[in-house]
Amino acid sequence: MSSDNPLHTTIYASEYSDDVQDILSQLSHTPEMQRLAEIGMHCGCEYTQNPIYRQERYPYTRLIHSEGVAKIVWNFTRDVRQAVAGLLHDIAAPVFSHTIDFMNNDHMTQESTEAKTLAFIENSESIMSVLNKHGISVGDVADYHKYPIADNDTPMLSADRLEYSLGNAYLLFHAEQENIREIYDDLTVAENEYGIPELAFRSTEKASEFSHMAMRNSRFYVADEERFSMQYLAEIMRRALKKGVLSPGDLYTTEREVISKLKSDTETREAWEDYTRVASVSTSPGVLCDRFCVNVQAKKRYIDPPVITPSGVKRASAIDADIKKEIESFLKWDFNYWVYGI
Repeated sequence: MSSDNPLHTTIYASEYSDDVQDILSQLSHTPEMQRLAEIGMHCGCEYTQNPIYRQERYPYTRLIHSEGVAKIVWNFTRDVRQAVAGLLHDIAAPVFSHTIDFMNNDHMTQESTEAKTLAFIENSESIMSVLNKHGISVGDVADYHKYPIADNDTPMLSADRLEYSLGNAYLLFHAEQENIREIYDDLTVAENEYGIPELAFRSTEKASEFSHMAMRNSRFYVADEERFSMQYLAEIMRRALKKGVLSPGDLYTTEREVISKLKSDTETREAWEDYTRVASVSTSPGVLCDRFCVNVQAKKRYIDPPVITPSGVKRASAIDADIKKEIESFLKWDFNYWVYGI
């Protein structure tokens, strides 16, 4: 759509949709969407020394994710309004994304950072101009939750969950592009057990393959390293706002600008530099008073995709015992311990 990132010529272009509507390209070029090119998908954790981020193929940004979601929605619905809603769903993402939910004590629902979506759209002259030109109302595109192909409840499969699952599989876990293409090409839309349309697999083989891939991603999102890093960065951001180093409006600029401001103050600069040196974490049954040590829960996100079988549409966990065991083990994961950086 808009980025020159070589990734857009592979997975995030033809593999998601072989054509793109003009309105999606026009909206992608607006300043509000281009801001997302400097908002990372990994919530600031990529600034640490966690080894997994040193192997990332390309920087994964909210712009790449948003464009991918829009293309997936368009590919499966051919509905411009739904695709635009998918494109704009992260437009109000703050710097460090869901870390700000941690700062707002909302990390278990992660809804606080979505509250400004409507305002971002309505207050953008460039976005409103494009929408008006194409005869699309704000109400049609300000809430992607009302379009089940774009978004739905866990553990269903939506364009949003599909995009970040495949994106991380390729960028962080080095899945082969051909493998991802085969998984994507196996998808269609089917009516699920709730009577609503959902992305569904045609084959049990690809459903199981994707499910294992998605479970790896789910475990990654709630790993000790991720929870510790996001809580640590949330504390730094809270301190910076309290001191006046940052203003609330700074949260909706870019990470480059915010990091520069953090470095302008001695206290927050030292905290930021200490944060960026975190390479790994360890655990303790109780709090350690001589270092930053946290006991933090996590929102458990997982996917149990539907599969079209001769006897009807079923969840992957109902036909693959290994997937069922993985999900059960994941949901039983107990975070009742303390984590600290080393």
